[in-house]
Amino acid sequence: MRAGSGSCWLAAVAAAGFLSSVGAARAADETTLKQLETRAAAELPKMVAWRRDIHAHPELSGQEVRTAKLVADHLRGLGMEVRTGVGGTGVVALLKGGKPGNRVIALRADMDALPVQERTGLPFASKVTARNFGKDTPVMHACGHDGHTAILMGVAEMLAGMRSEFGGTVKFIFQPAEEGRSEHPADPNAPFGAKAMIADGALDKPKVDAIFGLHLAPGPSVGSVGYRVGSMMAGADGFRIKVTGRQTHGSRPWDGVDPIAASAQIINGLQTIVSRQLNISKAPVVVTIGAINGGNRENIIPDTVEMLGTLRTFDNAVRNDAKKRITLTAQSIAAASGATVEVSFTSVAYPPTVNPHPLSAQAVPVLNAVTGGKAIVIPLVSGSEDFSDYQLAVPGFFFILGAPPKGKTTATAAPNHSPLFDFDEDAMAIGARALSALALDQLARQ
Repeated sequence: MRAGSGSCWLAAVAAAGFLSSVGAARAADETTLKQLETRAAAELPKMVAWRRDIHAHPELSGQEVRTAKLVADHLRGLGMEVRTGVGGTGVVALLKGGKPGNRVIALRADMDALPVQERTGLPFASKVTARNFGKDTPVMHACGHDGHTAILMGVAEMLAGMRSEFGGTVKFIFQPAEEGRSEHPADPNAPFGAKAMIADGALDKPKVDAIFGLHLAPGPSVGSVGYRVGSMMAGADGFRIKVTGRQTHGSRPWDGVDPIAASAQIINGLQTIVSRQLNISKAPVVVTIGAINGGNRENIIPDTVEMLGTLRTFDNAVRNDAKKRITLTAQSIAAASGATVEVSFTSVAYPPTVNPHPLSAQAVPVLNAVTGGKAIVIPLVSGSEDFSDYQLAVPGFFFILGAPPKGKTTATAAPNHSPLFDFDEDAMAIGARALSALALDQLARQ
């Protein structure tokens, strides 16, 4: 379902039981909305300047030293209690309201860039190179994290100027390494990104009641935001399957155990997990083998074959079930062939991003109020986001901020992770208003 007019959509949501009358009243606070609009407009030139500075000086995952300092200095200048070095290079800051209140609402932005050579031609385009897994590589903000950071810096200044008007605490979380790693860690199982922030107490002291985040994208149109109630973005799990047989001459396969034949059967068997074993009427599942390596000559059956694959799911229970079935399927087929198998899932894993119904019921009216009824239900997103790790710890709501560049449409704009990726900087004011309004709405629910 897509939203046509805002009023019709609000009515539909209310009829579905997602919208409480209290939530609607809070979302319709015209005085607060007008103040946020005024403050965001005044803040936009600063957000643009921050964004362009960060864009010209991108830093890979785990290397966000300059960006973190820019953020921390800004937050300290606003009189906040600031903690640095969280989860590596992360920054966490507290803004305490001037009125009584115990609720703690977190707002999150990611800071890292990608190993991509920029081809936008922008006057502030990146010329930076950095070490990525031991190699020098061009670096670019090709996924909008420069905008996310600038938006949250703007929100911090907006809410700091309103601290006398609310109770409770806003926690600002600036996260490194959302995109993964940029070097091989001493401990491959060591957490990074959101997991590292959580392990380092980003959601504690004080404990967070709810968290919100956004992501810039070429669609929907500027002025709109996209969301889903329930499953929204896919979980991503990489896996490795090593099949071990017994090497022999290619002309006498009966003298050995052929891991290539067993691997072919395993690949076919894995597809029946989706087509015959899981109830995909509830949510899609994708199992893909993207690499297979084994053998080095046409007349030698090798000892081993190794496969690399990815699992994409939209539900955590389905995700866990599918992982068990992948292991069982590979083991059973290998055993039937006389081979053995090792199945392992990588530590670089992202759970599905799932917006819980209760928090969505409160957030959707706020987004509609901020955008004039332009909060749009979007299709499932097959990409992944480690904001989902926060959602496993506390209630969290994630949404898409539409920002195709001027002169482009959603269809013609370069996608995220493209060397041509850019966005309409005017959308940052809308993102700042939305995050600020969501935080204030939640703080009012004492």
